[in-house]
Amino acid sequence: MSGLKTVEPHRPATAAPIPGPSVGDTTTILLIDDDPALLQETTRHLETEGYRVLPAADSRAALRLARERFVDLAVIDDHRNGENSLLLMDDLRELQWGLPAIVLTDNGTIDRAVDVIKHGACHYLTKPLDGVRLVAQIKSCLQQSRMINGYPQPLATSRQEVESLPNLAPACARIITSSRAMKEVLAKVSQVAVTDSNVYIEGESGTGKELVARCLHGASRRKDGPFIAVNCAAIPENLLESELLGYEKGAFTGADGRREGLFARAHGGSFFFDELSELPLSMQAKLLRILEEREFYPLGSNRKVTVDVRIIAASNRRLEQQMRDGTFREDLYYRIRVIPITLPPLRERKEDILPLAHYFLDKFSHDTGKTVSDISPAAARKLMNLDWPGNIRELENAMEYAVALAQGKTVTPELIIGSASPGTGVPPIRHARDSFEKDYLTQLLDHHQGNVSRAAKEAGMYRADFYTLLRKHGLSPERFRRAWKQ
Repeated sequence: MSGLKTVEPHRPATAAPIPGPSVGDTTTILLIDDDPALLQETTRHLETEGYRVLPAADSRAALRLARERFVDLAVIDDHRNGENSLLLMDDLRELQWGLPAIVLTDNGTIDRAVDVIKHGACHYLTKPLDGVRLVAQIKSCLQQSRMINGYPQPLATSRQEVESLPNLAPACARIITSSRAMKEVLAKVSQVAVTDSNVYIEGESGTGKELVARCLHGASRRKDGPFIAVNCAAIPENLLESELLGYEKGAFTGADGRREGLFARAHGGSFFFDELSELPLSMQAKLLRILEEREFYPLGSNRKVTVDVRIIAASNRRLEQQMRDGTFREDLYYRIRVIPITLPPLRERKEDILPLAHYFLDKFSHDTGKTVSDISPAAARKLMNLDWPGNIRELENAMEYAVALAQGKTVTPELIIGSASPGTGVPPIRHARDSFEKDYLTQLLDHHQGNVSRAAKEAGMYRADFYTLLRKHGLSPERFRRAWKQ
């Protein structure tokens, strides 16, 4: 295997230089090659160009490094003792979203180059390597990656995409998204906004359930009416009924005057029950009666109050499990959950991380009077690779922290504090469950060589449900078929 050449190629005098790593940022290159001499030589050359290099002799070492460190770009030798470079690219991108890659080969062919580029590689280079050309392609690849992955991504684009959906502009202007998953959610919101059906929004804490509820109300025919929100977990059980229904003077000790309840205030508009799973059983029965009859009596009153409200409810817990446990009424569940909307967690809508981060950066810069206006590429990649179990709320807190401690105009990696970074700590139970589920599906597909019908049958699942799980975990049956063919 030939060594690395450093002959300067001829360039026109007017050629514009390709931008290199940002000032103050050391770009990290993951270099994978099973030739020890070439690995050492290429590492030394890239280090003299100012890059931090993580050398790896095989896929296992490369994946271990990618779990432990944030990487800006991978350079992969295509022929490493029979290991498949395309599968390695897939595995690396599962660990680090959007990771660009350059593939190296001894005897490149047009067909192989097409396969590699179609699979998502940024460039395809043949050996013997030209050191100057390799560095130029690395710079070009990094620049492409920063443009594609949003370093930065303008907020106007995200807002225009949301507001282009029927009925949603300008009611949902605060929702910032570029992800397919959230666009599907908003398309559903656009459809159901024109109805009066009750809506149940489920999702993890911090995914923006109240924001979507307000969007739904603002896009509906009730938009000129009130939007009343109550957090069922925040009001003590002994006060909840009086808050919702209202009361007359003397209805109970401390009732010094008449008070209108929240339901009455919501007349003609929408009522949002947040954390519905925390509603006590005693209040669940009364809520069911109100939903069925659209009328109630305030505490201590014989005066019937009739209300016209649309119910929107949300929870971060599974009501189905609570029904099985006997802590949530089945009849209320079906009355509330007429139209279900599920919000994806932030880790499943990676495209939204950077636009949201820039939104919060602008917000907190304005609030504090500081001029923090940029996120460095290394900080952006760190944002993309954190797990964000607290979702958008956690990201918001992280950006507030970064702005508060920033010394200049740019957010750098050490200012990004987030949860569940690769290789740190014990994951939350839901993530452990997802990890087991993904490993189980991977083993099934591998055993059945990518045959979904046989894998689904062994799992005791319908084929369509099996495909849904595969999409959830980003698993492609074709990948396993290719592996067996090779």
